[in-house]
Amino acid sequence: MRYFIELSYNGKNYHGWQMQPDAISIQEKLNEALSKVWQETIEVVGAGRTDTGVHAKQMFAHFDVQSQVKEEIVYKLNSILPNDIVVSKLVEVEPEKHARFDAVSRSYEYKIWLGRNPFLLDFYWQIHSQYFDVEAMNQAAKILLKYKDFQSFSKVKTDVYTYNCDIFDAYWEVNNEELTFYISANRFLRNMVRAIVGTMVDVGLGKISVLDFEEIIKSKNRSNAGLSVPARGLFLTEIKY
Repeated sequence: MRYFIELSYNGKNYHGWQMQPDAISIQEKLNEALSKVWQETIEVVGAGRTDTGVHAKQMFAHFDVQSQVKEEIVYKLNSILPNDIVVSKLVEVEPEKHARFDAVSRSYEYKIWLGRNPFLLDFYWQIHSQYFDVEAMNQAAKILLKYKDFQSFSKVKTDVYTYNCDIFDAYWEVNNEELTFYISANRFLRNMVRAIVGTMVDVGLGKISVLDFEEIIKSKNRSNAGLSVPARGLFLTEIKY
């Protein structure tokens, strides 16, 4: 039988979602906890991958087991998992349901703190005393909705069948010292959101124009785009099915 598991995590201490030979991942810790509870080898399939240091307010994964779910399973899992990984729900689904392929949209937030705050170091990219033209950044964000090929914002050495993504929504909001970018799409390329944010920050600082931003998309060349911003400000916030 197949189950969907919903969880959240602080990605600071992990090398992303996906299991790796010589690094600790979210997937590894979840596999270990589930296998211990069920007393059988379990390997979860995630709805997507988050990079090293990226956080998730909502992540889904599926896994298959031989026996039915036990009582208080969420409590047991959370007692085994590290404190920075929390399971919120476990639901039995049809055997063909797939956490990755059945997802229709994914949403991310990127958070910037305009100043210095020692209590927010793990969850914001902090920029001291910088003025941002948020209106220009939102003009650039609207341009994203006009295009599908985002090779300019993709990690160069990555194995993908297409660079096309359908972006449904993208915009910036400022609230006192907090500047947040919101974006939703059917799929994302590796490093895509962080590269988009880095390029739009250049727009906000007046280093490039909104027209330059559009030309960067058209170029399909990662070297033309801005720097990849730090992972600590990025959150996977919602996955829809």
